[in-house]
Amino acid sequence: QVQLVESGGGLVQPGGSLRLSCAASGLTFSWSAMTWYRQAPGKERELVAAITKAGSSTNYADSVKGRFTISRDNAKNTVYLQMNSLKPEDTGVYYCNAFSSTYGSNYWGQGTQVTVSS
Repeated sequence: QVQLVESGGGLVQPGGSLRLSCAASGLTFSWSAMTWYRQAPGKERELVAAITKAGSSTNYADSVKGRFTISRDNAKNTVYLQMNSLKPEDTGVYYCNAFSSTYGSNYWGQGTQVTVSS
């Protein structure tokens, strides 16, 4: 059974930092591109950051470039999202996604809440 478990969310003041983690099990993690999405109240889910299978390439939404960093540890089957200089507009539920074109698979985690507020 495939599981993606996000952790690390919480309440933080503007300008603060959080580090999200997504631990994967039940899938060939090193064959999966990993992506972080977020969904704010009343808005559609949007891509935040993505990383290729080997971690050699990353992609970011314009709104988070220079503030967020995505990374992965294939030995630990975990992907991370380091979030710095957080803004109130970063508030939302953050979801982890694993996609494998090789296996035609697409999995989602349950999400972790991030709230940026003073």
